[in-house]
Amino acid sequence: MEKIQKGELLGLLYLVIIFMSVSAGEVESKSFFINCGTNTSVNVDDRRWIGDMVPNNNFTLASSPLSTTTFNASGVSTLGSLYGTARIFTDALNYTFEGIKGNYFIRLHFCPFPFDNYTVNESSFTIMANGLKLVSELNVPSEISHKNSYLQSSSSNSSSFSLVREYILFILDVLVLEFVPSKGSFGFINAIEIVPAADNLFKETVSKVGGNDANLKLGRQGIETMYRLNVGGPEIKPKQDSDFWRTWEVDSSYMIIENAGFEIHNSSNITYASINDSSVAPLLVYETARTMSNTEVLEKRFNMSWKFEVDPDFDYLVRLHFCELEYDRANRRIFRIYINNRTAADNFDVYVRAGGENKAYHQDYFDAVSSNINTLWIQLGPDTAAGASGTDALLNGLEIFKLSRNGNLAYVEKFDSAGNSIKNSKSWILWVVIGAGGVCILILATAFILVFFFCRTRKKELSDTKDNATGWRPLFLHGSIVSSIGHGKGGVQNSYGSTASTRVGKRFTLAEIRAATNNFDESLVIGVGGFGKVYKGEIEDGTLGAIKRANPQSEQGLAEFETEIEMLSKLRHRHLVSMIGFCEEQNEMILVYEYMANGTLRSHLFGSDLPPLTWKQRLEVCIGAARGLHYLHTGADRG
Repeated sequence: MEKIQKGELLGLLYLVIIFMSVSAGEVESKSFFINCGTNTSVNVDDRRWIGDMVPNNNFTLASSPLSTTTFNASGVSTLGSLYGTARIFTDALNYTFEGIKGNYFIRLHFCPFPFDNYTVNESSFTIMANGLKLVSELNVPSEISHKNSYLQSSSSNSSSFSLVREYILFILDVLVLEFVPSKGSFGFINAIEIVPAADNLFKETVSKVGGNDANLKLGRQGIETMYRLNVGGPEIKPKQDSDFWRTWEVDSSYMIIENAGFEIHNSSNITYASINDSSVAPLLVYETARTMSNTEVLEKRFNMSWKFEVDPDFDYLVRLHFCELEYDRANRRIFRIYINNRTAADNFDVYVRAGGENKAYHQDYFDAVSSNINTLWIQLGPDTAAGASGTDALLNGLEIFKLSRNGNLAYVEKFDSAGNSIKNSKSWILWVVIGAGGVCILILATAFILVFFFCRTRKKELSDTKDNATGWRPLFLHGSIVSSIGHGKGGVQNSYGSTASTRVGKRFTLAEIRAATNNFDESLVIGVGGFGKVYKGEIEDGTLGAIKRANPQSEQGLAEFETEIEMLSKLRHRHLVSMIGFCEEQNEMILVYEYMANGTLRSHLFGSDLPPLTWKQRLEVCIGAARGLHYLHTGADRG
């Protein structure tokens, strides 16, 4: 009997421990849905939003003074009744949430409407979370106007009247959200939601674009969600992603050429490739996709391309979602993934990586965006070298996350009333002053030069004209090329003297070019034209290249050089010769292409000892040339 009583006591103690553990877990993983600027609560989107002035609401609101406003926002958004109130502040405003621990989604909702005694277009404020600066000098109406302007420029009919900023943070025990208005201005907030995120939402080690794996140490960083797209499908609303209440936009607004990919659907028997991936995305994301589509051509050769505006000088995590919806075996769909014109992955077979058909799978990539770039390109195209029977690509979903640097996620960019980006006023005034001074100096210098040349004898003028014959100049003197293909920066020089790859290819040293061509040996010339000569050369790793050396006396050569370096840096197609790199040292203008070992079509048709082409081969050549031309006419704008 005594043993039975002891057993019962141990069992009771065990249940108490379990109950306390569960209760503690619930405390640490609770959600907050805050309706700002009111003492009433509302039910919106299957959630109960508690007014921030309701007593005993498990968080603390601190501000002096407090101000509220109301508006009928029923037609503005599906969250209209939630956006009908706002908390306005002219001093620092703090929301403090205690007893939470782990990864959390933090979403801040803004819906500008006519405020009593305030001009909403003049609002400007900074937001911090536990000391991490989330956003600086935020002007909500300008942000909304800029996004609508960007979407309309891509022929999208969608527009927005509200703004939601989403962040992902690791919280130890207390979260303090601090809102600070800019000097002489004010700020506002309509709603706040704080939702637990899965601990395994991100991996510490991910693939780095163009390099080895990167250890991100995300536990020490703040993350901002820049974009979240349901590719090939409709918008997924928060209540359809009820675990985390995420919104998934349609992707068509961000595609360069929407009809470069067509939509496919399949909702049968889709499961996660890993049981740990259920928090990554809802299965709805994997039920739709885009695959390659080329009209009026026999095979699929284009890239599907998406373009996004991002903040310069930050690191980004790109998450791609895949699910093979059509093929039931491997090697049927193999493709390449490009991020900002660099190969992130080749020989990518969703069926193999996911472990079968209808398996939801995702892949993360890390990429750093420099200070002079504000766009991020995602492109998928066929990998014809892999030998897949279907030259195709597929994508189901896409997310882009910005990673904090030195405790900062904020980037200040101001916009005019039309949503166009403008420079900071102080910087603008400084540049105006510098420009005016430069113009004055230029005018004086020009006048001096004119007087100087006027006083010279005709013989001296003719001699100078002969000595300074017209010719091309180094690449860095041509601002149009520099600004459009790399902003004049060539990368970091390696131990062999050449410079690492840039957006226009590798920058070779003149010494490397001379070594490859045996000091421009005439016996290696394989072509001559108005631009100059083309040499066959062996560049690094024994790779053969066609090295085009421009003629310094040819203006036509300069024009061709500029056109080729501008165009070929943007193009990627199996029927176009790829540019490997260039050289601009010592007044040289040299382009390096991949070497076509089979020679020219002309040499195969007549005037050489090469065997004649069969009619089938000639037809294939014609079709290939037509595909290249078709791409240049319809897809060269990054399709």
